Amino acid sequence: MKEVAISEFKAKCLALIAEVQKTRQPLRITRRGEPVAELVPTTPEEEGNLLGFMKGRGKILGDIVSPAADADEWEDLRD
Repeated sequence: MKEVAISEFKAKCLALIAEVQKTRQPLRITRRGEPVAELVPTTPEEEGNLLGFMKGRGKILGDIVSPAADADEWEDLRD
């Protein structure tokens, strides 16, 4: 595993994150030679866009355009 000093990580943070994303190899961050953190790539389950992840899994039953109640029942609901 590649190691980098915390001062270098601070200076090159975005580039190092991009490298981990590209190579899929973790990076150990050290302070005075002692490990303090590890930067690891995300797992495939965590990746992806949440928008639209359920696309194609739903099923529409019945009429979704017409009102749920008849117009004459609306007067009854106001009382």
